[in-house]
Amino acid sequence: MASFLFTLCLSFFFLAAGVRSATPKKAVDVPFGRNYVPTWAFDHIKYNNGGNEIQLVLDKYTGTGFQSKGSYLFGHFSMHIKMVPGDSAGTVTAFYLSSQNSEHDEIDFEFLGNRSGQPYILQTNVFTGGGGNREQRIYLWFDPTKAYHTYSVLWNLYQIVFFVDDVPIRVFKNSKDLGVKFPFNQSMKLYSSLWNADDWATRGGLEKTDWSKAPFVASYTGFHIDGCEASVNDKYCETQGKEWWDQKEYRDLDANQYKRLKWVRQKYTIYNYCTDRVRFPQPAPECKRDRDI
Repeated sequence: MASFLFTLCLSFFFLAAGVRSATPKKAVDVPFGRNYVPTWAFDHIKYNNGGNEIQLVLDKYTGTGFQSKGSYLFGHFSMHIKMVPGDSAGTVTAFYLSSQNSEHDEIDFEFLGNRSGQPYILQTNVFTGGGGNREQRIYLWFDPTKAYHTYSVLWNLYQIVFFVDDVPIRVFKNSKDLGVKFPFNQSMKLYSSLWNADDWATRGGLEKTDWSKAPFVASYTGFHIDGCEASVNDKYCETQGKEWWDQKEYRDLDANQYKRLKWVRQKYTIYNYCTDRVRFPQPAPECKRDRDI
């Protein structure tokens, strides 16, 4: 309830500023089987409420995951997720889009588990043309294990926006004019998984998974996909401004959304590749003009 009231107050604050928000259209919740299928360890996926809610289960033998039935070029994709509670160190809950070739494109949400009492870390990343190394990490402003929260991606020819409960936490703009590759011609499937990554996930691998706390469970509902489904050669999805996510108001954040993004940057960002001069003495070209720093 506290996190809901906080988000509501935050929304009223920005509305009071008199700025129109170009938030994505409201997601439509559907059963899991409408858009997704299991991919591995089928017996580690539990179905509740007629398939409107599922749980992924990780134990010392295996994790599990699922993927979308279709592949998409552009659209709006969201999931309501409740993270693994308690001592989840070493675990990773992932929700992402990925293409299917060697020079793959990928858009990642990765939730890094923690020791009890420590905050979850949300890591995002963008791969283009097979190259990544664009990690950003934030703390969330709520406990993601207590209730469902919405994690979504808006992807069009102009930008990729990561949202948490309609708050933009990251933007990756199309900077092809700077020589930066952008995902625009390879369709992607959506994936989610719960798996053990204690070689790196928590404090760089210092905290190992405590299997006495297993099974670890992440819960999902919503399963919203509003995208342009690709044909075999992907050309079918050149939407050319016909879909809502291609309209002018979704080609950049508005002033309201930039204020929210700035709030996330100032209060909750703990790592940004754009400001890491150890790994990247020369910042990536998009960092020099991107307002998302």
